[in-house]
Amino acid sequence: MMYTPLLAQPDQVAIGPLIWIALGVLVVIFLASAIRILREYERGVIFQLGRYWKVKGPGLIIVVPVIQQMVRVDLRIVTQDVPPQDVISRDNVSVKVNAVIYFRVIDPERAIIQVTSFMKATSELAQTTLRSVLGKHDLDEMLAERDKLNDDIQQILDSHTDAWGIKVTNVEIKHVDIDETMVRAIARQAEAERFRRAKIINAQGEQQAAQKLVEAADILSANPQAMQLRYLATLLDIAGEKSSTVVFPFPIELAQSFLTMAGASQPGRSGGSSSGGDASGGATAHGGESDDVTASP
Repeated sequence: MMYTPLLAQPDQVAIGPLIWIALGVLVVIFLASAIRILREYERGVIFQLGRYWKVKGPGLIIVVPVIQQMVRVDLRIVTQDVPPQDVISRDNVSVKVNAVIYFRVIDPERAIIQVTSFMKATSELAQTTLRSVLGKHDLDEMLAERDKLNDDIQQILDSHTDAWGIKVTNVEIKHVDIDETMVRAIARQAEAERFRRAKIINAQGEQQAAQKLVEAADILSANPQAMQLRYLATLLDIAGEKSSTVVFPFPIELAQSFLTMAGASQPGRSGGSSSGGDASGGATAHGGESDDVTASP
């Protein structure tokens, strides 16, 4: 009995290459989903079957699909603005303050596991810390001691975020907005402070000048000729100016000597007039006697 060989159907012949092609496509898809490339400033937190496994990166890493999951973490410094906060200072002044914080992730494991969103948590903590710290200080301290306040806020934030693997590197207060009426009050206070300082400086100058004048008077009083030389120097200074008025200093000692001489000469003048009266009276009396003498014969 003769058997004719069965020829392979065209569909059966094409199944083998299709399988290999499908396997190749699956391998490519697997590798595409498994291979990850992390930059120098990035790290990958790997979870295997839902449990923390390790931190990988940077460079080329392989993550097994379905079994492993990866969370990217950026290690660069993040700059975040703190929204304006309404703060009441210790001296009951209402101000609006905003700031900026600089922080970075130093432990990717804790930053992902210990907190839901470290960016939002750090921002909220910065807002509450800003209000609590500034509320303990006066308005003058907010305006004049910003460096100290920045350091206080940075230390508080850093101590709280250390458990999250976050390092707060710097905090800067940007603006302190004050009400217009308070601005005018501060301007008046500053003006009064400037006037006070000017008066104090003027008084100190007068005190120092008085001390120097006392020293100069002591030196000049030791020698009267020095006082006369000082008079001549003053006249020379006055003559050098373009003025029609000449002020000549008159020594008090000389005036006192004139007054003394005038007082001494006043009794002499009254005595001379009385003696003249006596003489005239004598002469009159003498004339009477001569009349009498002449009348006697």
